[in-house]
Amino acid sequence: MKVAVTSKGTLLESEVDPRFGRASYILIVDTDSFSFEAMDNSDNVNAFKGAGIQAATMISDKGAEVLMTGYCGPKAFATLEAAGVKVVSDISGKVRDAVTAVKEGRVSYSATPNKDGHW
Repeated sequence: MKVAVTSKGTLLESEVDPRFGRASYILIVDTDSFSFEAMDNSDNVNAFKGAGIQAATMISDKGAEVLMTGYCGPKAFATLEAAGVKVVSDISGKVRDAVTAVKEGRVSYSATPNKDGHW
């Protein structure tokens, strides 16, 4: 399974970035092999608006089935839900540990966004 994890860096040992749309990087990790692709999210970091929606589209296009992040707003959440991507919120620590938790089934999937939108 492919899991997207918001990250402050480009390695599995990097800290999870609590922001979704404006995370520095998003790592797409294969839960079987722990091979990964680090996606630079700088275009969305500096976006005036729509960062979450753009990031959601980006990870969906990469085939991610799960997003692991700290906070996910309503517009991004709706975009992910429409794409069939499950969300795990309130994640912190190292990217590798987050992926291990989802691989071992030690996470709860979010039913709603956990951050107010920017209206």
